[in-house]
Order: sequence, then structure tokens, then C-alpha cells
Amino acid sequence: MMGLSLFSIAVLLLIGLVLFLYSLPTLRDNNTFHLFFTSSWKPFKGEFGFGAFIYSTLYVTFIAIVMAFPPALLCALYMSEYATSTVKRVFSPVIDLLSGIPPVIYGVWGTLTIVPVISEKLAPHFVDFSTGYSVLAGGVVLAIMILPLIVSILIEVFTAIPKGIREASLSLGATKWQTVKKVILKKSLTGIVATVVLAVSRAFGETIAVLMVCGNFTDIPQSVFDACYPLPALIANNYGEMMSIPGYESALMFAAFLLFIIIVIFNAGSRLVLYRIKKNSQS
Repeated sequence: MMGLSLFSIAVLLLIGLVLFLYSLPTLRDNNTFHLFFTSSWKPFKGEFGFGAFIYSTLYVTFIAIVMAFPPALLCALYMSEYATSTVKRVFSPVIDLLSGIPPVIYGVWGTLTIVPVISEKLAPHFVDFSTGYSVLAGGVVLAIMILPLIVSILIEVFTAIPKGIREASLSLGATKWQTVKKVILKKSLTGIVATVVLAVSRAFGETIAVLMVCGNFTDIPQSVFDACYPLPALIANNYGEMMSIPGYESALMFAAFLLFIIIVIFNAGSRLVLYRIKKNSQS
């Protein structure tokens, strides 16, 4: 078991090492500030600015989490605390089914429904023009994709809380909602944070669905109605194409390395938050 645990860690380190080694030419040939904070993407001239891609990735993921988490939390609370056995029996398979739908289906659906709604109905109230292929479209599609995942995990988190804790709260005169708010949510805090971490990690790496609705424009979006270009879409769109351009493969490997680092840093930070939450709850 120790060997398997060390092997899993070694695989993670190996992935990071390989991506770093392939990224070295880009790191050597370009200024660090230019790589991270500019959006000048001109492969034929050897200019690789990843600012727009990094910003787009964070922007779309943030919108997706903000849109998906509140309804997912309320849905999970209803399914675990209020729903009858009949409702659970009907809706639990539906949630699992939504989790299993291929991302390309969400992408096609977003192209046919979300993009026209943003372009024709929503954007005209805020900006002069928008094609609909935008940060908002990517965030909406991504939110719908990760919502079933969040609901499924949160239901498991809430179900794992001992029944005696609920009964003790109710026996002291607390209402059902007070029990949920003061007991269930408080006891589940670490599980809720862990669920958000998993959802964000899934959102960071999503490729096809986001690629189909974001517009893939290499510039920093100024609003949610502007097109964007997340890092996974950049890699999926361009890897295998135009590899004869000097430094292009290394630049794409650097994009993958950036995505890897972002996810590792986010997960490490989240683990630190979880540790402090546990420590405070025990003291």
C-alpha cells in the first residue's frame, strides 16, 4: 500500500517534470513578464504571451463555480434532508445520468441554445455587439456540466453525518431548517470545501465544451460578453498543428505546464484551508 501511494505521487511529479522539460525552450527564449502578463500571441514571430489564456481560464472557471455551487448546495440539501424516498428514487438516477453525458453534447447544446440567447437577448442590454461566443457562454455551459458532480458529492457528504446528531438537534427544539443551517452545514464544512476543490479541478481541465462556446479569441476579455481562449482549448485546438513553427510545441507544453501548476497550487491551498478548518473545529 505504501508502494502504491508513493507510485501515485511519483506519477504526479513525473508529469510535472516532463512538462517542465518540454517547456524549457519557451522559458529560456522569452521574458518571464512577457510570458505571464501579455497577450501577444504571434507564433510565427516567436512571441508567446499567455496572459489572455490564463485570465480566460480563471474567468470562465470562476463564473462556472459561482453559478453552479449555490443551486447544487440547495439541491443536495433538499435531496438529503427533505425529499421523500420516492423523489430520491426518481431524481438520483437523473443526476447520475447528467454526470455521464459526454462534454461534446454540452458543447453542442451550448452552441445551439446558450450562444444565441446571449447574442440576441442578453448582450444587447449591456454591450453594443456580441457574437454570443463568450466568457459567459463558457461559464454557463461549464456550470451545467459540473453541477451534477457537485450535487452527487454533497449528497454523500450530508448523508454521512450521523442520524443521531440530527435527532439531538431536533429534540432540543430546533426546527428542521435550524438543524440544517446550524448543524448539518457546520459539520459538513470540510466536505463542502473538498467538493468545491474537485469541481474547480474538473472545470479547469474541461476542454471540448468550453472550446465550442468561448470564441477562442487571443485577447484578454474586457467583459463577460467578450470571447476568450482558456488554456485547455488552446492546447486542444493547436497541438498537432503547425508544429513546424520553431518553439510552437514548447509553447503548447508550457501552456499544459501552466494548467498543471494552477491546479496543483489551487489544490494545495485548499488542503491548507481544510487543515485550518479541522484544527479550529477541534479546538
